Amino acid sequence: MQAIQARCDGEPFYLAQGDEIEIFAQCHRQGLPVMLKGPTGCGKTRFVEHMAWRLGRPMVSVACHDDLTASDLLGRFLIRGDETVWQDGPVTQAVRRGAILYLDEVVEARPDTTVVIHPLSDHRRVLSLDKTGEVIDAAPGFQLVISYNPSYQHALKDLKPSTRQRFVALEFDFPDSGREIEIVAVEGGVERACAVALVTLAGRIRPLRDRGLAEAPSTRVLVAAARLIAAGIPERKACEVAIAGPLTDDPTLIAAVRDLIAGHFH
Repeated sequence: MQAIQARCDGEPFYLAQGDEIEIFAQCHRQGLPVMLKGPTGCGKTRFVEHMAWRLGRPMVSVACHDDLTASDLLGRFLIRGDETVWQDGPVTQAVRRGAILYLDEVVEARPDTTVVIHPLSDHRRVLSLDKTGEVIDAAPGFQLVISYNPSYQHALKDLKPSTRQRFVALEFDFPDSGREIEIVAVEGGVERACAVALVTLAGRIRPLRDRGLAEAPSTRVLVAAARLIAAGIPERKACEVAIAGPLTDDPTLIAAVRDLIAGHFH
């Protein structure tokens, strides 16, 4: 497992949907951890990247999954030549550096791994490394941020109330059509008319969630389609491979999505 560590030189493009920028900035100043809730591809990760740039902090990002262990997060001893050396994991690196630590889809991690973040999400702001006996105070600027998609959760896979109440929660959703058009145009590198067409198409596909589509087409897939179009792929084909294909394998649903694409891009 590798963590993404970065300090952005240029401003990551992000259009605010409300007062989330100011709330996040105040949480950072007060040392409060933040939980981002919202569907896949609605801009949660980009928001954290933007805030790391705005606050001038490095960012350490971890994509959580079922096989993620506490050692993956904290670190482990490695044998190098004739020596046994300790190697910090991404959480430890972020705590030492005063980085913004972003745990993406944290609920996908094993329950025992979330316990290690508890002392970082309250007034203590410390990290204990049992294997080395070290207790690390979070460096100035450190902030813990987690995200998850509530629509994926169920009784056997959700954050415990004792964990949830440690965080300030920010709700995210797909942007309104005006903002989404601007995002697709800028991020996808297409003319506004093309961005309008893609967002309009998404608006017609998203109601299929009521007919069995597991996930609505995200802003992310619209940007992917736009980039293909900007690179010269025909509009209809770009939408089929970047929007229809990733959404579902159900023959009936994928046929319905392709029909909408065909009716939208002749």
